Amino acid sequence: MTVITDLWNAVAQRLSVATGQSFAIRERHALSGGCINQAWKISDGERAFFVKIHAAAGLAMFEAEAAGLTELAAAQTVRVPKPVSWGSTAGLAWLALEYLPLGGTGAQAMATLGRQLAALHRQPQPYFGWRHDNTIGSTLQRNARSDHWIDFWREWRLGFQLQLAAANGYGGGLQRQGERLLAELAGLFVSYQPTPALLHGDLWGGNAGCTVAGEPVVFDPAVYYGDREADLAMTELFGGFPEGFYAAYREAWPLDAGYLQRRSLYNLYHVLNHLNLFGGGYLAQAERLIAQLLAELR
Repeated sequence: MTVITDLWNAVAQRLSVATGQSFAIRERHALSGGCINQAWKISDGERAFFVKIHAAAGLAMFEAEAAGLTELAAAQTVRVPKPVSWGSTAGLAWLALEYLPLGGTGAQAMATLGRQLAALHRQPQPYFGWRHDNTIGSTLQRNARSDHWIDFWREWRLGFQLQLAAANGYGGGLQRQGERLLAELAGLFVSYQPTPALLHGDLWGGNAGCTVAGEPVVFDPAVYYGDREADLAMTELFGGFPEGFYAAYREAWPLDAGYLQRRSLYNLYHVLNHLNLFGGGYLAQAERLIAQLLAELR
């Protein structure tokens, strides 16, 4: 009980400093939906904040998330919850964000999100990678700077996940076929040269919503500078985005030829990550995607 009391006292104190107004927690409610962190809504009766809690080792993860949200907000395209304060105390790390009450997803809001995402992706960035490593789920996501997208994807996305899979006991055909794919990646980019764009990085349906005022919002990013197609591919992996979202994006910025092939390549990264996070239920899907990509390269 003392640990929890110390935590909430530290959160309230840091929020008071960050906002310049005294903040005392009058209400707090546990929220559902997170599989990596605990989530809470806290309020002083007038102002509310969304707070994530993790073991103290998660502070670097929260610092990187705050930096990513700050950069997304600075782009002035897609709405994100603004990070307010973060820290660690009593063996726990926490991140306090602007609280945005969500009210479902409407067709108009999702079409707006499609246009906003295209506008985000159109803003040029200086290189592939990012200035910080961060996390995808709870997995380390390496963001080493690179001037060459294929090299970046080979080493820091697929190659890194395959190494984790080998360490987790997934060898054999996954590794053999995965190595073949890494060697042949350039064949998927013969007439396509991606330019660096700021990506959300983990844009599945559970990380997008709509405020009660009807404004689209995205959250829980794993940002980096990469091929815009990687964000779009992720939206299709688990569903949750209506056709109006894609139509609005394509109207604002049409997709290049070969996207359907590269969609499988980009989603392989997330399937491998799910294999490493959640176990062998994703092995067959990963092997199918690799086999499909190798067949298309013949």
